[in-house]
Amino acid sequence: MASETVIGLLHPGEMGSSVGASLVAGGARVLWLSQGRGAQTRQRAEGIGLEDAGTLTELARRAQVILSVAPPHAALDVARAVAAVRFTGLFVDANAIAPETTREVGRIVERGGARFVDGGIIGPANRKPGAARIYLSGPGAGEVAPLFANGPVNAITLDGPVGAASALKMCFGGWNKGMQGLLMAIRALAMAEGVDEALLAEWRISMPEMPARAERTVNDNARKAWRFVGEMEENARAFAQAGLPTGFHDAAGEIYRRLAGYKDTPTAPAVEDAIATLLKRAPR
Repeated sequence: MASETVIGLLHPGEMGSSVGASLVAGGARVLWLSQGRGAQTRQRAEGIGLEDAGTLTELARRAQVILSVAPPHAALDVARAVAAVRFTGLFVDANAIAPETTREVGRIVERGGARFVDGGIIGPANRKPGAARIYLSGPGAGEVAPLFANGPVNAITLDGPVGAASALKMCFGGWNKGMQGLLMAIRALAMAEGVDEALLAEWRISMPEMPARAERTVNDNARKAWRFVGEMEENARAFAQAGLPTGFHDAAGEIYRRLAGYKDTPTAPAVEDAIATLLKRAPR
């Protein structure tokens, strides 16, 4: 695609703004929708040079590519909205969803007249060059990758059909966020049984990195936990489709669900307060 490609970005949250910065750095004009978005999102969008299209109809009319970077639970709704305005360009879903959910998204937007590319983002939203990658699969993936040539998010094209990029994201996130959910549950059990200090002491002997990792897990995830509920549900769906047990991610989803109240809090909760929330006790 030419350097003057017009791209619609739905919606530039923390990770979406890193994606948007990459697209702008690649020479594209990037549109977004400010309606219904908070002041922080608006500030991010304006800071990286995104243009407010006003309405989804106008965004779909002007854009050659639409990129969806939304919370997993919203992926299908975004696809339905785009199909409803009869977008006929290239739609890229870069959400943390199961391969079958991805294929459903593809069917929705294709019925509306668009072409479809599967995407999965791995890495932090810190805009450091090379820190995050967007994996792409399916017909048309090779058209999308060059759009990320100059920004902090690197594009990697997989030799696989629609669903491959999402499957990779499910495998990576299923371990990463599933393991962090388990770690928080372990701390909660230790506190509930009064052996937390003993556990930390044993970790310092046998697994010296674990006390700091356990604290970092709460600090990094509590305020974003609301977003990971849907991702864990999608992980469970991916496991079920492969004939694997779903309990790992059903449980991790419940851990994140119990922490969802920390959304939009100005600072991360103390570990003890977060664990009390997991145990459904009143924080200090």
